[in-house]
Amino acid sequence: MFIDEATIYVKGGDGGHGCVSFRREKFVPKGGPDGGDGGKGGDVILHASEKIDTLMDITSKIKYIAENGRHGQGANKQGRSGKDLIIHLPLGTVVGDRDSGRVLKDLTEPEQQIRIAEGGNGGRGNKHFASSTNRTPRTAEGGGKGKERWLRLELKLVADVGIIGMPNAGKSTLLSRISKAHPKIAEYPFTTLYPHLGIAEIEEYRRIVVADLPGLIEGAHSGVGLGDEFLRHIERTKLLLHLIDIAPKSGPDPLETYRIIRKELKLYNPKLSKKREIVALNKADLVNETLCKKTAKSLERAISQPVYTISAKTGNNLKPLLEVVAETLSALSSETRSRETITIQ
Repeated sequence: MFIDEATIYVKGGDGGHGCVSFRREKFVPKGGPDGGDGGKGGDVILHASEKIDTLMDITSKIKYIAENGRHGQGANKQGRSGKDLIIHLPLGTVVGDRDSGRVLKDLTEPEQQIRIAEGGNGGRGNKHFASSTNRTPRTAEGGGKGKERWLRLELKLVADVGIIGMPNAGKSTLLSRISKAHPKIAEYPFTTLYPHLGIAEIEEYRRIVVADLPGLIEGAHSGVGLGDEFLRHIERTKLLLHLIDIAPKSGPDPLETYRIIRKELKLYNPKLSKKREIVALNKADLVNETLCKKTAKSLERAISQPVYTISAKTGNNLKPLLEVVAETLSALSSETRSRETITIQ
């Protein structure tokens, strides 16, 4: 099951209490205070892992609480610190504060970590309160409370290329052709109910991650169909591969189809409409060559950019298309992000 949203409660462990104790040994009169300090509570740490692709495991429970620190003991023994609680999340998880709505961190790099809830400090034992006027302090500090907060987790897939288009445009067939992914393929629309990832090998040592996204229809940005539920995943892709049925059995023609999808992207998030895209007419095996060229040229003139004709089913012209995809990705600049563990206040 693919789950891309979750709400959880996280809390750092409480610090252990300081100890009130006095040294009691034979032949050592008035040994003085020897109460140890409490241990620090464990932290809650979020870790970005490439081995996870859904938030399903996270939703198995709601509360995530790190271990408390142990209390201090006599003979100046400090309590053991609580163990950190590490929560593994898939790449592309956006971590937000549920109550304020503030985005705390975007986990986009493998092994990236954030300390989302610090554990409380351990309390000081009574040895720290001894003075020239108070040689037998009977006071110790209590352990500090661990920080707590409610988090809203939202997964946005990290992919080089996002395949978009109307239902039944052949997106799943294309993904299965260029990668080893096995999305569900059928003749009816809305076959893809959740995003699928595949890795396409363009050439030796050159791989790209491709996402097959559920089909979009008019009104997707406002909740029609499955679009609004998965449009967020397009935000993370570097490049869009816009797949269009060259000869639909019903519904809008290729140009109108193109305009509908572009409109939905813009209405959902204007930044999506500015992403680089490659347009391809699919199912060229179902029409004659003359009609195929005529449709492609007509669409090129209307949208003022190249249009490629392919057949995902037969594999025709897929290699040239993938070469264009690889060249375009190479031209796009990539941002680097820090992988060190940071603390979120």
